[in-house]
Amino acid sequence: MKTSYEDLELLLLREDSAYHQARVLVLVDAVVRSSGHSKKLDGLTKLAKLDFLLRYPALAPQVLDALSESDPRLNLSQEDISAPTEVESPMIRYKYGPWDDRYYSVIGALIGRGLLRYVKGRKGSVALSTTKEGRRLAQDLSAAPEWKALGERSEAIADASSGMTGNAIKELIYQRLEELMDRPHRQVIR
Repeated sequence: MKTSYEDLELLLLREDSAYHQARVLVLVDAVVRSSGHSKKLDGLTKLAKLDFLLRYPALAPQVLDALSESDPRLNLSQEDISAPTEVESPMIRYKYGPWDDRYYSVIGALIGRGLLRYVKGRKGSVALSTTKEGRRLAQDLSAAPEWKALGERSEAIADASSGMTGNAIKELIYQRLEELMDRPHRQVIR
């Protein structure tokens, strides 16, 4: 079954979960293609923390040393920089840092559609990789004008997190965004 960008665009108009699926697909593909990630996104912690940086792109340079606020791939506006937590799709504060309760259903849907697949992870973790169809769709999305900035941000974040574990990224988030993480569990990060 071939999925086209136009088909996905119609889905996006119908349901919010399709947006989250498309974003996660683009992010996983960027990680898989970036060196230093062993051609997989290893662990749900890493997915959640990279997705946090993708959804709050003005915070990414504060967390990842290899990323600069001036990196054109982040596509940051002055408004993004001055209000870094005013984002379209906020996350919640969870026991282990930023989280989104949709990850299980999003991953399941992408695997069920044949766009992602499970691969062997480190120490029993869940690792993900794009399928051939998933890679094609992620690249089509990233080339579309509406998704180009998100695709470029995904690449920048994937490159800057090369060689890092999800736990290492989580620790940096807690250290460098301490005030933002110092809030009750289940509270929206704004």
